[in-house]
Amino acid sequence: MITSFDQLDPTKQYTYADYLKWQFQERLELIKGYIYKVSSAPSRRHQDVVWNLNVEIGNHIKGCSCKAYSTPFDVRLPVKDKKSNQEITTVLQPDICVICDLSKLDDKGCLGAPDLVIEVLSPGNSLGEIDQKFNVYEESGVREYWVVYPEYSHVNIFLLDESGKFIGQHPKNNGELLRSTVFPELVINLSEVFSE
Repeated sequence: MITSFDQLDPTKQYTYADYLKWQFQERLELIKGYIYKVSSAPSRRHQDVVWNLNVEIGNHIKGCSCKAYSTPFDVRLPVKDKKSNQEITTVLQPDICVICDLSKLDDKGCLGAPDLVIEVLSPGNSLGEIDQKFNVYEESGVREYWVVYPEYSHVNIFLLDESGKFIGQHPKNNGELLRSTVFPELVINLSEVFSE
């Protein structure tokens, strides 16, 4: 039994079945089998931005068939039809995700790509981690992906095209309106999101 993060080998690839056996407090994500430590206490600014986005999205999806979740919430991203715990090697905990195909939800979280994923970056996020997440969200078919930079008060938006590739949109900055493509009625005033 693994009871300490220090017992894990950062050069080894793990599966979701391994992940379920770990008995320690640190939060981790798996990206293609490799472990990434999740910062345990994000900054207050980070949490303010996540909360403000949650409020906007929660109000928008109220009464519709979609569900929104915020971290900690496991999103398991299988490769093709490899959906067993022993075959899944990517488990992420996005800051916010919205799922409209409710058959993807189970007691452990979400199995499959959410419709919308939002990652709010912290200073501790490495460029490699950001790049890896972009790639796995694209490969798994996330329809819309927002990368939020609280430090700079702007959002990068990526939409999945017909060929399965993310296409970057014009960044949205504090004071502008962010309009979702996947949820056309969702319009967020970023002044509200980035207010202190």
